[in-house]
Amino acid sequence: MAGMSNILHRTTANAPPRAVSGKGLILRLADGTEIIDATGGAAVACLGHGNERVAAAIGEQAARLGYVHTGFFSCEPAEDLASLLLDGAPGGLTRAYFVSDGSAAMEAALKLARQYHVERGEPQRVHYISRRQSYHGSLFGTLAASGNLARRAIYEDVLPTGFSRVSPCFAFRHQRDGESDAAYVARLARELDDEFMRVGPDRVIAFLAEPVVGATAGCVTALPGYFAAMRAVCDRHGALLILDEIMCGMGRTGTTHAWQAEGVTPDIQAIGKGLGGGYQPIAGILVAQRVFEVLAQGSATFVHGHTYQAHPVACRAALEVQRIVIEDGLIAQVGAMGAVLDAALRNRFSGHPHVGDIRGRGLFQALEFVRDRSGNAPFDPALRFSERLKAAALRNGLGIYPGSGTIDGVTGDHALLAPPYIVSADEIAVIVDRLAVALDQAVGEVLRA
Repeated sequence: MAGMSNILHRTTANAPPRAVSGKGLILRLADGTEIIDATGGAAVACLGHGNERVAAAIGEQAARLGYVHTGFFSCEPAEDLASLLLDGAPGGLTRAYFVSDGSAAMEAALKLARQYHVERGEPQRVHYISRRQSYHGSLFGTLAASGNLARRAIYEDVLPTGFSRVSPCFAFRHQRDGESDAAYVARLARELDDEFMRVGPDRVIAFLAEPVVGATAGCVTALPGYFAAMRAVCDRHGALLILDEIMCGMGRTGTTHAWQAEGVTPDIQAIGKGLGGGYQPIAGILVAQRVFEVLAQGSATFVHGHTYQAHPVACRAALEVQRIVIEDGLIAQVGAMGAVLDAALRNRFSGHPHVGDIRGRGLFQALEFVRDRSGNAPFDPALRFSERLKAAALRNGLGIYPGSGTIDGVTGDHALLAPPYIVSADEIAVIVDRLAVALDQAVGEVLRA
């Protein structure tokens, strides 16, 4: 049948519209409709769409060397990309490991952390601690680490054990009335320490967290001092700190690495999305020298591997993306345009009766929606508010990234904005205008429901 799709889409209820081309922030659909991609997909398209320089680099690399197996060979694009990312050993990070997506990157981080302790003579370390309202990937291991209830639910009975979760640093929802920022951070540090003691402090492999929480809770930033306090707990008990920057890293929040704004350095860091800007599937981990040395002086082998690990074309695409980011000063641009986006959102929505919180950092911002502002009660999940908003936005020519279950995995709605680093102030104004129209339409639908 003409138009029938043989793809198993994310929903079988209806096939999504087909995108056929893109340039800058604009996606063009098969019917000619143009959409402003205000989230770069899933905070991926950091350079926007249709960058001819990146496309040319991909074509040239594919013609020269399309694939080699890392069990036999390395390749120039992978070596050059690692050298660029690790120039000056930022935060003590000295080694890179490239894979095809964020889930695979976090799986590699989990495995490397386990092997690190085994090679140090501590094989009893078998447990990971993460946070509720987090997301670390769709593989069994990374899903077990995640606190995203909707994605976990159907697989809960078959997920690996050896994972537990503590509270996130989510001040809007969980800081107590009258509780100072310092007291809230101290409470969370005690909770993490208590979890170490419950599990057995010499059994914990690592604590893992997103420096700025992504789609699960909507750009939630930690309070000052939070990550330093978490790092101190890990150090006290000999566990590693793994920071998942798949969504929030590589310039997205206004610094190359999100941890640079937190006063800590990770032992293992996951990167992705903005690494390759969507031009090729690529993600990876960056590894601290002290972790690398344990393996180098021990087995000299990382017991892990992928067929498409350090893929030459993917690495060449990411290399070109990162060169453009550096040459065009785009991280500074993220800081400048992030301030414009923040101001525009606050000017338009700070008094909106159904916007409870405006948050984020850089070009990674979100709105959390409420039924009413008096107690910031969420909409009834049955109303599917975030999905209504997504549909309304698309009708108005705007692509946003909606989320539900914001508060506890069941209740709460938010929408994330993560425009490309090349976004202009004028484009931000249009994005905010269209979002305001869509929000009023979605609220109208809900009130009539």
